[in-house]
Amino acid sequence: MESKVCYHCGDNCTDTTILIKDKPFCCQGCKTVYEILSESDLTCYYDLQSSPGAIPKEIEGKYDFLSQDKIIEKLVEFDDGKTQIATLYIPHIHCSSCIWILENLNKLNPAISLSQVNFGKKTVRVSYNTSAFSLKQLVLLLSSVGYEPYISLDDYKTGQENVNRSLIYKLGVAGFAFGNVMFLSFPEYFEVNEFWLEQYKHVFRWIMFAFSLPVVFYAAQDYFISAFKAIKTKILNIDIPIALGVVVLFLRSTAEIVFDIGSGFFDSLTGLVFFLLLGKFFQQKTYSFLSFERDYKSYFPIAVTKIFNNEEVPVQVYDIKKGDRLLIRNQELIPVDGILINGNARIDYSFVTGESETVKKSSGDKLFAGGKQTSGVIEMEAIKSVEQSYLTQLWSNDVFSKNKEDGFTTLTNAISKRFTIAVLSIAFIATAYWMFADSSKALNVFTAVLIIACPCAIALAAPFTFGNLLRIFGKKKFYLKNASVLEQLAHIDTVIFDKTGTITSNKKSDAKYEGVPLSIDEEVLLKNTLRGSNHPLSRGLYDILKDNDIVALDYFEEHLGQGIEASHDSQNIKIGSAKFVGFNNDSAVLNTAVHISTNKGYKGKYTFYNSYRKGLSKLFNKLKKHFDLVILSGDNEGELENLKKLLPAKTKMLFNQKPDEKLEYIKYHQSEGAKVLMVGDGLNDAGALAQSNVGIAISENVNVFSPACDAILDATKFNQLYQYIKASKSAIKIIKWSFLLSLFYNIIGLYFAVTGQLAPVIAAILMPLSSISIVIFTTLATNWVGRKLQ
Repeated sequence: MESKVCYHCGDNCTDTTILIKDKPFCCQGCKTVYEILSESDLTCYYDLQSSPGAIPKEIEGKYDFLSQDKIIEKLVEFDDGKTQIATLYIPHIHCSSCIWILENLNKLNPAISLSQVNFGKKTVRVSYNTSAFSLKQLVLLLSSVGYEPYISLDDYKTGQENVNRSLIYKLGVAGFAFGNVMFLSFPEYFEVNEFWLEQYKHVFRWIMFAFSLPVVFYAAQDYFISAFKAIKTKILNIDIPIALGVVVLFLRSTAEIVFDIGSGFFDSLTGLVFFLLLGKFFQQKTYSFLSFERDYKSYFPIAVTKIFNNEEVPVQVYDIKKGDRLLIRNQELIPVDGILINGNARIDYSFVTGESETVKKSSGDKLFAGGKQTSGVIEMEAIKSVEQSYLTQLWSNDVFSKNKEDGFTTLTNAISKRFTIAVLSIAFIATAYWMFADSSKALNVFTAVLIIACPCAIALAAPFTFGNLLRIFGKKKFYLKNASVLEQLAHIDTVIFDKTGTITSNKKSDAKYEGVPLSIDEEVLLKNTLRGSNHPLSRGLYDILKDNDIVALDYFEEHLGQGIEASHDSQNIKIGSAKFVGFNNDSAVLNTAVHISTNKGYKGKYTFYNSYRKGLSKLFNKLKKHFDLVILSGDNEGELENLKKLLPAKTKMLFNQKPDEKLEYIKYHQSEGAKVLMVGDGLNDAGALAQSNVGIAISENVNVFSPACDAILDATKFNQLYQYIKASKSAIKIIKWSFLLSLFYNIIGLYFAVTGQLAPVIAAILMPLSSISIVIFTTLATNWVGRKLQ
């Protein structure tokens, strides 16, 4: 009976073939998965890649432990009683079809609101409604469509925490085989005849064949799998020439010993795989080190206010310990899980769940990391230390921020693809030539060309350069969301600055009050209202005012771009612009001012005399030589004359700009071809930061966190902005030099390979060495660039 291939998993169907709509399935499990997808109108899963699925396993009763609350609490990362979020490790994720189906789980069950795949880590992060769905049901659903999660109960952590040692095992097998094959090849090398030639030659050759089997079918399997998938999807990757070289060596060597025409190339074969794996092991270890250090140092220069001995002290988020008492102001992100102590908590968990509806919390309720306080100031006690990886995940969540194109990675892939085509062409042409010129060299030439010209070094240049520079920037207090931001930063041609809190420093601002003196009760209410706000003017005025008793406000609301209003014991207050507080007679004075009105009407204003950041004029003069500069401010023109003295001539300045007007200004210039860098304070500028090609938020000492920005710059490093942009441009140059260096290697190597002067095993040694040299070059070059940063 003619065998058919299962429509779902790709296995051969035998006598148990099941037909549904003329589609063959190897078992009931695969048929069931197809029916589930068909009922949910998800059969285009099979259009992305043929036979992408896995056979679902029998799991009855296996996950009953997921009904226990204590275990669920350890496995989920968020649970507010209505929504749970869990990240599960899915070993079977391997192709675009897997990503597509796992990110469309909401079509299989409407209780699932969001699912996101991390292809590199093979994880899926799922948000679901607990009133209609459970963690156990989620796991069963995933298993039913062939994506059973791996869950380890040793420490209630998902299997993604387990160390994958497969590369080490394969390296060990290849090394053991290589050493023994080399030992068994000594008689051949030294042309030992007589007794060995007559008695043991064939035995030694077949032993070498036996040692090569685990190398080819186990140690080298990743190259075959990658090459096979690339061919199926009609994409040429760097593993195709490697896999082809291994196959050719193995078949030729096997043919030689079977027909007794030679000893084969088993030494070259095992050595090739061993050195390839050794190079991969080195690359993996080096890149893991860079990634680990970057995560450990943390992307966030933001701080949270800690209450210690009745004083408010800013501390870095990763310094928070269990038991610390924290002050969370309006619009601040809750950095750790904790218990609410006092204050009116209305938490926006949209960063976590995707739903913007706020949740009211009372004293004693649990608060989760990632929530944003939206109604004044609250105090909480931390019950965990900060999970930096979790906050990084929030920042990188493309649901809440615009996905900005990573163009340079695409360029690298395009080069690798063209390079692979060129290598295959050269290999076949050179082999055809040697088949006629000297057939004994043809195989060596073919294999050596495929190995020596592998574009691994090209593929490594960008991630190692960007990865190391991200780490260096982090040490210098400039924190980027990901490597693609570096590429975007290197191509900007227009720099737009907000004014208040960006080019001005609220730490050094001075303010003078003009108006009706405030009563004691009004002063207390003013101070406590400002205490809950994160606007730079609010923070500056709060620091200037004398200490007052701390009271819990009955009502608090912050109107972005306008002001704040609050109440306590029937006493109301409004703080903000003249128009916001109801005062319309301020035409004579243009200085930045904060106006105040209470139950008794308009009281007066605090006029600010801005203190500009150190090195502002020098920074703008450097930037003006290379970029178009714009000041885009929501304030009035009171500081226009001072700015004209400080900033270069022809610096464009626009005032009285509302948040949406800033966004539209940037959008218009982008439509004209501009590559825009927006530098703001992360509050009123959230829309502009998100719209720009690169958005940088300036951080003083408060925990104002917005996924809208692409980078966070510590305010003390503001005057180094030009150096950071210059360094990102240098990173692009380093990558281009790496390409040239790799091309130089390949031209030299190809010359010796094509002319038959390079054995495959030597090529296998040189290939990882070329990759290692690229890593060393990019690391040293980026470190040299980093030393120029102050």
